[in-house]
Amino acid sequence: MPAVVLFDGVCNFCNSTVKFIIDRDPEGYFRFASLQSDTARRILAERQPPSGSLDSIILFEDGTIYRRSTAALRILRRLRGPSALLYVLVLIPPQIRDAAYDCFARRRYRWFGKRSECSIPSPEARARFLE
Repeated sequence: MPAVVLFDGVCNFCNSTVKFIIDRDPEGYFRFASLQSDTARRILAERQPPSGSLDSIILFEDGTIYRRSTAALRILRRLRGPSALLYVLVLIPPQIRDAAYDCFARRRYRWFGKRSECSIPSPEARARFLE
């Protein structure tokens, strides 16, 4: 069963990250939906994620919701190429990883900008996005 990545669809960095994942996931293990979509709201409502902000990356995999640094690392470990080696960072306690993740996430719009609306995927990638 494919895993679902929920991402901030107006964030330029997040959209680039989705393209990065697609390029390194030729088997199509990951599917995508923006956090602003009805699909994401439905997935999250059905599974009642842990409390907290939903403006970070969320991974729904094997019936479990992962957030923040844990989601990012679990995604990286499935990708082809050297980025999968970053999964070793899972050895760092989650409180420390998530603090670094949150620091970056708070500044991502300032550093990379944001769109006024979610981007439209290329025709090749469109099949990987949930309606």
